[in-house]
Order: sequence, then structure tokens, then C-alpha cells
Amino acid sequence: AMVIVETVALSTMVCNDLIVPVLLRVAWLRLADRKDLSRLFLRIRRGAIVFILLLGYIYFHFIGGSYALVTIGLVSFAAAAQFAPAIFGGIYWKGGTRRGAIAGLSLGFLVWIYTLLLPAFALSGWLPAEFATAGAFGLTFLKPYALFGLEGMDQISHSMFWSMLVNIGAYVAVSLVDRPSPTERIQATLFVEVFRQTGGEQGTRLWRGSATVEVLRTMVERFLGRQHVENAFAERFLGRQHAENAFADYARRHRIDLKKMPEADGDLVQFAERMLAGAIGAASARAMVASVIKGEGVSLDEIMQILDETSQVLEYSRQLEQKSKALEDATAELQAANERLKELDQLKDEFLSTVTHELRTPLTSVRSFSEILYDTPDLKTEERQKFLAIIIRESERLTRLINQVLDLTKIEAGRMDWQMGEVDLKVVIEDAVATLGHRFQERSIALSKELPDHVPAVMGDRDQLMQVVINLLSNAEKFCRPKAGKVMVSLKAAPDDIVVSISDNGPGIAAKDQEVIFEKFHQVSDGTTGNPTGLAISRKLVEHFGGRIWVASDLGKGAVFSFSIPIGAAATSRASGRA
Repeated sequence: AMVIVETVALSTMVCNDLIVPVLLRVAWLRLADRKDLSRLFLRIRRGAIVFILLLGYIYFHFIGGSYALVTIGLVSFAAAAQFAPAIFGGIYWKGGTRRGAIAGLSLGFLVWIYTLLLPAFALSGWLPAEFATAGAFGLTFLKPYALFGLEGMDQISHSMFWSMLVNIGAYVAVSLVDRPSPTERIQATLFVEVFRQTGGEQGTRLWRGSATVEVLRTMVERFLGRQHVENAFAERFLGRQHAENAFADYARRHRIDLKKMPEADGDLVQFAERMLAGAIGAASARAMVASVIKGEGVSLDEIMQILDETSQVLEYSRQLEQKSKALEDATAELQAANERLKELDQLKDEFLSTVTHELRTPLTSVRSFSEILYDTPDLKTEERQKFLAIIIRESERLTRLINQVLDLTKIEAGRMDWQMGEVDLKVVIEDAVATLGHRFQERSIALSKELPDHVPAVMGDRDQLMQVVINLLSNAEKFCRPKAGKVMVSLKAAPDDIVVSISDNGPGIAAKDQEVIFEKFHQVSDGTTGNPTGLAISRKLVEHFGGRIWVASDLGKGAVFSFSIPIGAAATSRASGRA
């Protein structure tokens, strides 16, 4: 069964792609003028069947004893594999040329013949046995089964390695050196970028011939025979439809009237050629179509124009893809920005609520104690002084909160009036502790200092740096429990910075809040805050002086707020970098 199927298939190939194209080019045979060529094709295919069977018998009779049947099949597959580089190169590489493909095929087949076919002749006695064992001319490096000393491989793998190496190498090398013709460039572009073409536009533009619809229909009937057109051919290729129906279907799909179309266009010629190729092969169909139409060549200028236009279309397509991607990226950025704005709007509302609450607390205290003083004129002097002290302290707190909000706005707007100069942070810390000492005493919170005798001066605004220390001390005092709280202020000198740390034994800060706690509109997840704007403005002030601020904390183990300010040349360098 395999012999029958393969023989019929090979006979069709030999007839359609080898013999008929040659016969069509023989002028004195005048095949194009014959009315029915189907009988001639049938005789050619029958003769090809006999010839192929005879060749197979001869090969098996003289060489079959040297190989098993499976090995004979593998030898054939190794030969067929020589077409692979040119096929795949034509599909994916526009740089491949006709000469490169021919060179690769020729050298690949020569190596296949040398490493598989000739050794079989030698083993069968048709060539000297030394050819297979000692190599050509007695040169061991030319042994067909161990070419150039390559051993350890079976015969088929050895032949495939060398033949494909030579085939691919020659195909690539010759294609790179060779200069393709304009027609090759056009064909390569249309073939490699086949999915980028729309319909038959490019093929139509390359059409420069003339032929009538009736000539094309008659040509199909003449080659296949009218009966074959209406039955066998139609059944095989058109789903049991008449050949006339095929042309009518073409006219309906393209919305044209073939009767009113005296001259066939390029699309119709290609359609007829494809119909014909199904029966007599692509090569024969192309040759026959070329023989019945009046054509003119495509000039180099037209080819280059088509190439330029194709390149422009591809470039425009790439630009559209890039712009589409940029638009998608911009849309994603806008969506992210919109989400961020919504988040900031929510944080802003929470911030305003917190600030309002913080402002209302001292205002409530001031109002309450003022009403007591107003409603009780005979209040004792000691109590009156105590209430007045509370009113003054809450008023100062209220003023401080308002000033912080205003300062934060000024810093962000770039309107802050900086009083820059050398600052001794040790003195700043001592003054801040003295300012807030009474608050720690009232709540019985232990406040200690760990300060060196001398530290280098830093460049900054003394009042603003003191405000940073006061903010951090106030924050620590707020979260410490009365009579059990402990706060310590330390000062250390690093090679380039002065580091101030304020630690407490409060509830601590969750890890997820430590990165965002210094943001203006942020509250920690448990909803508690110290000074609502203190940490945000402290960060702005420290960063303005070229330093940084951070927090280290574990829940339930307190927190350590630290900030660093550069000294000497480091301060000047960082200030210049910010400018």
C-alpha cells in the first residue's frame, strides 16, 4: 500500500513540476494550442509510475542488501531534509537569496551523496570497498562514515550533521555575500510578511499583463478536459461544483460582473492559476498562465516604489503600535494618579478632622477655665493662678499648632524665611528639654539626656531645628503612660552627620506605618496621633537642611525617632545638590 501511494504521489510531482514545465517551454510542441491536454498528462504520469518503480527495483536489487528497509527510509529522509534550510529561511528570513538556496542545496546533497549513497555503492561492490573503510584517495579524514575524524555517531546522524552544517553554512554565507535582485526583494517581503498584506493588493499591483476572462476559462478546460472540469476537477477542488460556478462564486465575492469585464485583472489571473495548479502543479500552472497572457515586466522604479510604500506602511504600523502602547501606559498612569488623588482626598479629610480635634481641645480648655474665672469672682488666688496657667499653656499649644500648619504651607510654597547659621545641637536639645520639662513633670514621665561634652556645629535655622526636637519630644510625651513613661534624648556625632535620637517606652508603631507616618495626610492604623502636623513638618525641615528622619519601633516596645543633620563640608555639598 505504501509503495502504491508513494509511487502515485511521486509520479504526480514528476509530471507537474519536472516534465510539464519543460514541455510547455518547448515552442515546437505547441502544447498551449491543444484543446485537451488531460490525456497527455495521464500518459506522462503512467510513464512516471513505471519509471519510478523500475528505479526502486534497481536500487533495491543492487544496494538493498547493504541496508535494512528502515535504514533505506532514513537515507531518503536525510536527502529530503536538505530542503529544510531553504524552506525555513524563506519563511522567516528576508535576507536569503536564490543563489544562497541553490548553493546550500547543492553542497548539502553532495555531502549526503558522499556520506551515505557512495558508501552504499562501495559496500555493494559497485565501488572499491576501501572507499568506505579508508576514505577517498586513501585519506582517513575523508572516510565517509567518520568525516574529518568525527566518530561515535551512527551513519544517518553523521551524514545529517555534516550535510546540514554545509547546507546551512553555504545558504547563509552566499546569501550574505550575494546581492538579491529587486524581484527577489519583493518576493521575500511578500512571503515573509504574508500576514501583513491585505488580500491580493500587492499581487494586483505587480500585475502588468492582459488576458480575457474567456481565455482563462478556456485554458482551464483545455488542460483538464471539459468533462474533468465539470466533474473530477470540480469535485476534487470545488466541492462538487461546476467550474462555471467557481468563476461565478469568485464574481459574487468580489462584486463584479465577469461578462462586462473584457480584461481579467491580477486577482482573477491568480485565481485561475490556483485552480490550474491543483491539477497540473504550481510550476506548470505558472508557465501556462504566462503563455496565454500578454504581459509586460515591472520596472525597477515601480518595484522600488512598491518597496518604499510597503516600508512606509510598516513603519506607520510600528508607530501606531508604539503610540497605542504609550497611550495604554498614559492611561495606566492616569488611573494610578486618580487612585492616588482619591487616597489623598480621603487622607486630607482625616487630617483636617484630626487638626480640628487638636485645635478644639485647647480651645475647649481655654473656654472652660475662662468661664470658671468669669462665673466665680471670689475664687481663691491659688486656684485662680492655676487656672490662668492652664489657659496660658493651652493658648501656647493652640498657637503652636496654628504656626505649624502655616509653616508647613510656607515650606511647600517656598516662602519660608530661613535664618541660616551655625547651630550647636547640644544647646538646642537642652533648651527644648527646658521648655517642655514642666509637661513631663506634670505627668510624672522620666526625661533623661545623653549628650557628649562637645559636638561639631551644623548649618541650619536654630529655631526650626529646635522646633523639630520639640515636636519629637511632644510626640514621645503624648504616647507615654503617666507615672510609667520614660523618654531619653541622645546626641551622637558621626563622620559626616550629627544624629539626634528620642526614644520612649510607649505602645510602638506598626511596621506598615513606619514608612508613611511622616506624610502630611497620614494617620497610623490605630487612629492615634501625637502632633498631627509635627512629624510632617519635622520631615520637611530636616530634609531642607540636607538630613533625613526615620523611626525604628516594635509594637509594645516603644519607638525611637531619629534625625541626622550634615556637618561642615557635607552640609555645604548637600545644600548645593538641592539647589
